Order: sequence, then structure tokens, then C-alpha cells
Amino acid sequence: MLNLTPRYTSTRTDELPTALQPLAAQSLTLARLYAARGITQPDELETGLSGLLPAEMLHGVTEAVRLLDVAIDRGQRILIVGDFDCDGATSTALMMRALTKMGAVVDFLVPDRFKYGYGLTPEIVELGIKTYQPELIVTVDNGISSHEGVARAQADGITVIITDHHLTTKETPPAEAVVNPNQLDCSFTSKALVGVGVAFYVLGRLAKLRREANKSTVQVSQYLDLVALGTIADVGVLDKNNRILVHHGLTAIRQGRCCLGILALLEQAGRDPKKMQAQDFGFVLGPRINAAGRMDNMRIGIECLLTEDWSTAQRLAQELEQLNRTRRHVEGEMRAQADNIVQALATVANENDENTATDESDEILIQSKTDKETVNNQTRSIVLYQDDWHQGVIGIVAGRLKESHYLPSIVFAPADTERTGDDDAIKGSARSIAGVHIRDAIEQVAERYADLISHFGGHAMAAGLTLKRRNFDAFVTAFDAVMAEMEDEVFAEQKFTDGPLQAGDFSLWFAEHLANASIWGHGFAPPIFDGVFEVLSFKILKDKHLKLSLRYPDVQYPIEAIYFNFDSEVWDYRAEKVHVLFQLDINEWNGKQSLQLMVRDLAVVSE
Repeated sequence: MLNLTPRYTSTRTDELPTALQPLAAQSLTLARLYAARGITQPDELETGLSGLLPAEMLHGVTEAVRLLDVAIDRGQRILIVGDFDCDGATSTALMMRALTKMGAVVDFLVPDRFKYGYGLTPEIVELGIKTYQPELIVTVDNGISSHEGVARAQADGITVIITDHHLTTKETPPAEAVVNPNQLDCSFTSKALVGVGVAFYVLGRLAKLRREANKSTVQVSQYLDLVALGTIADVGVLDKNNRILVHHGLTAIRQGRCCLGILALLEQAGRDPKKMQAQDFGFVLGPRINAAGRMDNMRIGIECLLTEDWSTAQRLAQELEQLNRTRRHVEGEMRAQADNIVQALATVANENDENTATDESDEILIQSKTDKETVNNQTRSIVLYQDDWHQGVIGIVAGRLKESHYLPSIVFAPADTERTGDDDAIKGSARSIAGVHIRDAIEQVAERYADLISHFGGHAMAAGLTLKRRNFDAFVTAFDAVMAEMEDEVFAEQKFTDGPLQAGDFSLWFAEHLANASIWGHGFAPPIFDGVFEVLSFKILKDKHLKLSLRYPDVQYPIEAIYFNFDSEVWDYRAEKVHVLFQLDINEWNGKQSLQLMVRDLAVVSE
């Protein structure tokens, strides 16, 4: 049997929160799902825009809005400085669309990842001055650590508004206004807004101010397609506030009320907008927008989200599609190399275990003489670097390693592949597991060794950092020391389940109802169930997928299931019963729909 952790253990209606008991009369399964996710009152499930937290709670928003209002009225040149990921792209597009409709003179600039790096640096300010001569700079999805960039702008008399959501434990830069729910003195009760969410709040408050003053304005809620895309693509926690934002953005796309770029990207992916699901923001749209910033320049992605011409949208979407294919190819090569390094390290570790009675160090380092391939593969982290790795995809590779090994993973690449000397910069992208706040862990290293890390920032689950190539080995050692201080149970992966389904839940109606019952995702986990099934038949497809036909008690028809990327060598061909961890799915083939279980884990049940 599988070793699973129940999210919610009560099975009786009278043990549910009182407010959920009426729902249980219609669907006990759905009521249990909500209870397991901390829902205790019906209003926590409401999706009306009136349920959003008020903008006035955001520290700095009043001053930011006042400055923008004055800039529009006076025709001042406004420059939006964005970030090169999907959150930054949607934030920039949102600002451009809304401010333009309000009558602003506005341009945008996104730092080239490979030339300027992240944030409002002095170099990007100088480029902005040279190109656009701005009187007001507004950052989106960056800026909370950009003290030098703010100083450079202000030295030329430029007003700076920072809108950001990244974590900081230091004083905010002395910009004229700073809006960030995660800054030290902000009482906004949701800390889960991503960059585009912060931009939405600023613009919404600005639109309201101008509406009340009978000035040119816009209904900012018409751009919630962009807010939903950025929120999911940036893995924002889906608290009530974010679920409302994503719900309305998703609804707009299903009804065709969205920017042409999103429709063109969906066309490239062969997806029907009417059948769009929240996860498609992260798996279909997000990667295609991100590919621009990873492989080329995010300007392509932003222009795709801004264009009002369908043929232009199709052309840009096709460019993004091609960039995404290139990204997948580069990522695949890097992932294979990374896996080989980890495997080689494990082999060396096993040999050391066999040949050494005691080992003075828990950390094992491998470094080739031709390429600097160093990995810390102690049971608590994976840290990798190679001179020829591509900076644009290190975050994805780190994420894949984290998923496959369930360890905090950091992948580094040269800031410039033409410069790989000891004093040259290397950039790392980190991805973490539940219980390891990766940004705080990196900050601990920075506090203990002040000269080790040049720059860093990020969130609990993802972070970025820059250091000199010569400091890599020292960083590995220091990071490992931080991981060694953590409790053992943090590194033991828990597989959660929402328990068994009732026989009547194995239906197309329930699968569709479940998919639309809420916005599921990070922080509001998609439903996942388990049960013991009888095996009626099976097939191995393409040597790597397991297709099953199953029977469940009191269900009168066979239930189809698919386990993608299954290790067929471990399958017992004699299996009669299996314990399955699964998600409900609707399979469409030749215009027909059928219920299908997406298997996430499986164990043969011995009699």
C-alpha cells in the first residue's frame, strides 16, 4: 500500500464545519475538500470582485496614485521598468494598457537578462534615460532592493514609484512611493499578491481616483486576464484574494474577453479558450511567454500581450512558440547533464560508503578538470554549475531536480558564457521544498559570509542569486551548513490524499463539477484521491506509459486510468489489485468524452 498523509480525516457530515454541512448534503466529497483547505465559512468561497481586499490597505498606494495622477495630467513621460518573466510581462502589459487608456505618455523597458540582469539597476536607469528621457519611472515586479538604481534615477531628477511583491528584510529604497504587500510596514492582509496583482491594485485605485474627479479613466477589471496569467505563472499562493482575481480572468478568457495575444497563444497550443482551466496559465501560456525572457528578450512577449492586431498577435505567438521549443531542447540537454552528474556523485558516494568505515564529511564534491561541475549531493541539497550552461533555463532545471529528488536545488550558469574566469559572475536559480524557505536560507549564508554573495532575492519556494565563480565551492559548503541545521522530517516528502471517492463520484458530471468548483493550484491544492482498485486489464504504451482498466466497488462500469512516464520494469504483470493515488480527469478523443484517472502514484496490493 502507498504511504499517504490524509489532508482531512473526518468522514461524517456532523464533523464538518457547521457552514459546510449543507454543502455535504449535495456532495460530501466537495465539503471535505473545502474543509481540508481551511474553509470554514461560505464567504471564503465567494468569487465576486466586491470580496477583494481594499486597495487602501496597501502601504504607499495613496502616494503612488497621486504621483501617477499628476503625471498623467501634466503629460509627463512615464517609463515602466519590468522583469523578464511572465509576471513581469503581464505587469508591464497591464500598466501600458491601463495608463494609455487614461491618457498617459508611457513607454516600457525590460532589462535583457543576459546584459543587465534583474531589477532597477543604475545601468538600466541610464539606458532608460538615453532612450526615453522619462520624468517618472514605475517598476513592476521588481525594485524592492534597488537602492542604487533609485539613487541613479533621482540624481537626474526622475521620480520613482516601486511596485513589487518580493520579500525583503531590509529598509526599502527611498523612492517617492513604494507599494509592496511584503515590505516591512505594510498591513495588507494578503501577502500572496504577485507583481501583476500589485500593479492591478495600484491601477484600480488610480482609475477610481480619476473617475471621481471626472478625468479620463478606465475599468481596470477588464484586464484581469493578464492578472490571472501572471498570478498562476508566478506560482502565487491562491488565497481568497488571488482566487477571486484568477476566477474573473479565467472567465474573461473563456468568454473571449481577453487580449488577442492570449487567444493567439492558445491557438498555437491547440487549446480551446472556452475550455480553459486555471492550470493552463501555468502549463500552456506561462512557458510560452517566459520563453521570450529565457531565450531572447521579453519585449516579444509583452508586445504579444499588447497588440490589437490579430495577424500581429499570431505572428508573435508563433515566435514565442518557436522560442519555447528551443527552450525545451536546451533544457533537455542541461537536465540530462545534471542527471548524469547527480548519478555519478551517487556512485562515488556508494563507493565511499563501502570503502570507508567513517566519513568525516557529509558533503561530497565532484569537480572535473575540464569543466567546473560541482554538486553538493548530500541528502539535503543539490547545487550544480557548468561553464556552458544557459542562464535562461537554470530555474526550470532546478525545479525539475527539486521535483525528482525532493531536495532544495540550485543551478548556476555563467552570467556571460564568454567570461568564465574566477572573478566573473555566475547566476543561480533556486527551487525549494515545503519547509525550506529558500530565500531566507540564502540570506543566512549572506549574513555569515558577507563577501560570498553579490546579490540575492526571491520567495520561500524560489530565489535567485549572483556570486563570483571562485566563490562557488565556498557557497556550496555554507549552504550545506544551513541545510544541516534543519530538522530531518523537513526532507521527508509527504504525499497527501483527499481520501477515497464515493462510487457516485466516478462520473463525467462530478469530474467537470470538481474542476470548476474552485480555482485550484498553489496554496489551494488540486484535489487528489486514493483507492484500491481491481485490475481488469493493462497496456504499456511507448515503453513508458501504463494504461489500466480498473473496477471500483459499487461502480458498474470499468474506469480507465493512465500513469504517464511510469517505470514499466517495476510493474507486476500478475497484479490483480492496485492502490492508486489519482486525480480525476476528462479524456477527449474523437469528439467523445470519458472519465479518466490521472495516476500520480501506484502500488500493487498483495493478497
